[in-house]
Amino acid sequence: MSTQPWLNHYDPGVPPSLTYPPRRVFDFLDEASRRYPEQTCAVFHDQIITYAQMAALTDRLAAGLRARGLQKGQRVALMLPNSPHFLLAYYAVLKAGGVVSALNPNSPAPETLHQINDAGAAWWIGLYSLYPMLQSIRDQSGLQGCYPVSLEDDLPGWLDSILVRRQSLPNGDAWLESIVRTFRADPALSQQVSPDDPAIFQYSGGTTGTPKAAIGLHRNLAANTLQFRHWLAGLQDGQETVLLAIPLYHVYGMVVGMSVGVMLGARLVLVDDPRNLPALLESIQTYQASFYPGVPSMYAAINRHPDVAAGKYELHSIRACISGSAPLLAEVRERFEALTGASLMEGYGLSEAPTATHCNPMLGEKRAGSIGLPLPDVDCRIVSLEDGRSELPPDQPGELLIRGPQVMQGYHNQPAETAQTFQDGWLRTGDIARMDDDGYFYIIDRKKDLIKVSGFSVWPREVEEVLARHPGVLEAAAAGVPRPLRGEVVKAWVVLRPEMQVDADEIIAWCRQELVYYKVPAEVEFIDKLPRTPVGKLLRRELVSHGTTK
Repeated sequence: MSTQPWLNHYDPGVPPSLTYPPRRVFDFLDEASRRYPEQTCAVFHDQIITYAQMAALTDRLAAGLRARGLQKGQRVALMLPNSPHFLLAYYAVLKAGGVVSALNPNSPAPETLHQINDAGAAWWIGLYSLYPMLQSIRDQSGLQGCYPVSLEDDLPGWLDSILVRRQSLPNGDAWLESIVRTFRADPALSQQVSPDDPAIFQYSGGTTGTPKAAIGLHRNLAANTLQFRHWLAGLQDGQETVLLAIPLYHVYGMVVGMSVGVMLGARLVLVDDPRNLPALLESIQTYQASFYPGVPSMYAAINRHPDVAAGKYELHSIRACISGSAPLLAEVRERFEALTGASLMEGYGLSEAPTATHCNPMLGEKRAGSIGLPLPDVDCRIVSLEDGRSELPPDQPGELLIRGPQVMQGYHNQPAETAQTFQDGWLRTGDIARMDDDGYFYIIDRKKDLIKVSGFSVWPREVEEVLARHPGVLEAAAAGVPRPLRGEVVKAWVVLRPEMQVDADEIIAWCRQELVYYKVPAEVEFIDKLPRTPVGKLLRRELVSHGTTK
């Protein structure tokens, strides 16, 4: 590791290697409560919770969960949006020795049932409005109890009264549980939890088919939290405000946003609807957010907002932003940095290494199109696509392999998948990448997304980058679709900018100027919106499934 080229480009003060004390994820919360007891931990609408209050409430809820029957190692499904209730439930479950399986609260019943059963979840904590959906699948699940939450309840009220408004639920439903004021904190509970115990079952976004649960140990999440805290060299403990608009049920928001923010002792401003852009901008201005992890579509939307262009919002409090989950266009980064003065860093991660492994420097050079440098103690190899083992020289594309302290234990109940994903201790990412001479990495595409046109290889991302440069294109995607008489062809899905009129012939002609003939889309379909996961990752399989009928 000491000779790897990327180490020469670390920001001053960022060490090439860290010491990892035996920490559990909730230790960061308890440490912050001792260092900054009266400092605001969470802001949500008109609720303000201090670090001392949050730590005490999580201790009480942990005791309540154990008193109601939660056993160490049992999984608890969380279906909550960004709110103090998510923090309370998350840290309490971990303190009680449980394992968090955070699910998208917008998931339909079949997907929810699959993930609950796949995880073997025994308990459920989620939005009160989701209770009817849960009732419809309850008999098909192994759930023992549920704790519905109303976001209108403040946290002390949630614990000091009851969790459920029983009068609006079926009479005599013994499946519902309440936690009352009689439960008191039990400091001995958290001492039973080891850094080597599982902390999360993190499901992928489902972009590759049926989601699998990556098992993240406490030490994996703690390591990634420490890595990112050191990477953000320009931020100060106890002095920052983190805008949490990316979903906390996704491992990106959970670790880079929530866990890093708690370690910083920062004020966490929780945004439950990031699509409400005026409210998000108001939160940045009102609370003077200084760290804003997000996805490219968020930053692009801010760039395009007319009130931002008119100078109606003061956004210069932001100093650091991390962009993940999708490629960040250079023009989006440059425009956002010009508007705010912030450092917008593109990074890279995956659920199997919860959550991040690479990032551009906060203070140093950010290279266009690059996911940046490996974090401290992360080692990387680019290996041949032909044999999967031969290490390739700089600028040669191959599969990215990763090794580091944040890499998962494996997939839950998937021994074959786990064995295929690891190679001699290295995590096979399935992403095709290259490294330049200075150790900056570039993602070319997903291995599974490779398009074969008459025997030639086409990477969707290179087609998408050309499409995105067309002045009439807002965003675009490309993928291979089968055609009986022609084999696989490149198809493009294009979202036009408002009031722009462009036809397929113009798009194809544009691509011919920059791409070799076999990479030029044979078909173009104009659509209103690209399908994406809640954190902005493109769902190519949805496009392909609707584009194979011709």
